Formats: sequence, C-alpha cells, structure tokens
Amino acid sequence: MANRERNKKILLELAKQPDNNRCADCGAPDPDWASYKLGVFVCLKCSGTHRNLPTVSRIKSIRLDFWDDELVEFMKANGNASAREIYEKDVPAFYYRPQPGDCEVLREQWIRAKYERLEFTTEKNLLQKTYTSGLREGLLWKKGKDNGHFQKRKFVLSLEDFTLKYFNKEDESKGPKAVISIRDLNATFQPQKIGHAHGLQITFLKEGYTRNLFVYHESGQEIVTWFNTIRATRFAYLKTAYPSASDNELLPQITRSYLKEGFMEKTGPSHREPFKRRWFILDALDRKLLYFKTQLDAEELGVVFLGTEKQGFSVSESSAVGARSNKWKYGLAVDTPDRKFLFMCEQEREQREWLEALRKVISTPMQPHHYTSKRSPIAISPCMRANASISCRE
Repeated sequence: MANRERNKKILLELAKQPDNNRCADCGAPDPDWASYKLGVFVCLKCSGTHRNLPTVSRIKSIRLDFWDDELVEFMKANGNASAREIYEKDVPAFYYRPQPGDCEVLREQWIRAKYERLEFTTEKNLLQKTYTSGLREGLLWKKGKDNGHFQKRKFVLSLEDFTLKYFNKEDESKGPKAVISIRDLNATFQPQKIGHAHGLQITFLKEGYTRNLFVYHESGQEIVTWFNTIRATRFAYLKTAYPSASDNELLPQITRSYLKEGFMEKTGPSHREPFKRRWFILDALDRKLLYFKTQLDAEELGVVFLGTEKQGFSVSESSAVGARSNKWKYGLAVDTPDRKFLFMCEQEREQREWLEALRKVISTPMQPHHYTSKRSPIAISPCMRANASISCRE
C-alpha cells in the first residue's frame, strides 16, 4: 500500500528541482499541481486548463491528493525538462509563450497547442504554416470608433506588403477602410478593458499619432492564431528592416505589453485649468506616456515623450496647489525641459505605482531609434497640427 506522507514528500522535493520549480506552461514559481499523464508540474491557473483536457492530461494536487507509488515513479522518470523536449521541440521564435500574469485565453491556447494539437512536435509542425503562410484573412468583431457597438469586419494580414487591412463590409470592392503598416503595429490582449475574454487591442500610428482598434473573436484559438500571425509578420518585418540584428534583439520588439495603464486626472500647462480624468498608457519601449479620453478611445489626445534624467526629465510627488476641480489627492509631477505636467491619482497605491513606472523609464538610457521617433519632449495633441494650443482636446 502506498505511503501517503512519503509520496507527498517525494513530490514536494521533485517540485523544488531546478527544472520543475516553475510551472511547465506559464513559468509561475512554486507549482503545486502535476499532470500524472504528462509528467509535468504546473500552477493552479494552468491546472484548470489541464483539467479540461482529460484525453491528454490528468491533474492532481501534490499537497492534497493521494498518489499511488506508480504515479510517483512516473513523475520521477519525467518532469518539466523531459516534457519540453517532446512538446516544445519546435516552437517558432515568434510564438508567444505566456507569462504568469497573462490572460486565460493565452495560457489555454498555449497548453492546447502543446499537448492537444501537438503543434511543436516534429510530427505536427506543419500546423505552424498557419502563422507563416504570408496571408491571413477572416472576420473579427470590431468596436465602432464613435460608439460602443461591435460589428463584424473583414481583416486581411499580408506578409507581401507588411500591412493589416480591414473593410467596413465583407465586399472588398469598395476598398479597405484602413491600411495599417506592420512597422508601427502592436497587439496586446485586453479582455477586461474590452469586456470580452478574447479581447485584443491593436495599436498603430497614423500620420504620427497613436490609434487603437479593439477586436475579438468568439473562438479563443482563432484570436490567438491572429495574435501569433501578427507576431510572425512583425518578426519578418523586423528581420528585413534590421538584417544585422539577432533574434534575441528583435523578439522584445515584436509585441509588448505596456508598463502601466490607468486613469489619472490631468490639468493644463498653467496648472490652474480644471482637472480632467484621462486614461494613460505608459509605453516603456517607445518612452511615451499616452493619454486618451477613455480607455476605449480610438485616438490619442496627446503624448509625453520621456527622456532621461541627464536630459532634464524627472518625476516626483506633487500636490494640486492652485489647481481647480481636482477630485483626487495623490499627485505626481513629470518635469521635462519644456513643461511640467501635473497628474492626480485616486489612491496612494496608484500614485506609488505610477512614480515607480515613470522613474524606471526615465532612468533607462535612450536607444538610437528614440532620437528619431520622438515627436517632441512635450505633450502634443492632434489638433495642434492646426494651431499651437496645448489645451486643445485635453
């Protein structure tokens, strides 16, 4: 008869080994669940997806469940490293591997791709042509620019000219509604913001200003396939644009999550204008603090480029002395060579998080492309093209 405590001790020791001490699927530390059919140690979140795949995986808690001797021996003979040699043998460089904090659809489709569809084994790697065929088209639900309604629109992603197009109607004869260059495109999953478990935000530049598209698909596999096809196309573009760069240098630029997002109140350049609530996005890679009227706005209201401390940029705690209508009390100031920006947070915790995130960007040395991509060290709103008023649309 199996010794429950002895087997539990063995499993806990196995889970502490260097190859097993992080979730086999998302990399979360200290996994305390295991698939006794695959021989891998996984975290609680990923265990839920494994539980939904009974034909390929069977899950137990290594702390709470009873383990027979033969199952313990199976775990000893396998483990995360052995599983990677089989199920991750041929993962394309561009394919996104989920991190512990990522949304459920990314983790679920990664797990299904590995163990259910066997996409990354030598036998099934033909499935990868889905991402690199050079052309992908299909229907996605897209949020309207001027309302909150989602409507089906046809999207076409082309490797030939590095573009993403979408059409207002399924009939392409009238031409695309927008042609988006892959050069400036970024895609991030935003299920909470969009209000759908498969919500994807596509950000791009149009005439030098940031634009957003919010889309989703009913199928988790379909939306993640779109995401990884965009990544594959972006990777191909970057290799063409920067032929001497290594894959390790290009991979972080394919797509990126933003360092910090959230609402803050913002006032004008004299700090006496009424405060207005705005949605802010901190893009650390491009060193930009973007702001929008709401979190689902299609167009930016303005952007603050963030240089380094040596160039005269700094961030500090502040107050709203003299300003009007501010409802929030936790302030921070961003100083640039040309202007001081004053923002207010609703909670002290948010103030600390914004201070930490902004200081992280400012303390990071600039890269060569930052000197050519920045528009200005001060905030610029789209209507400033017609006049020089900083207050316009703020």
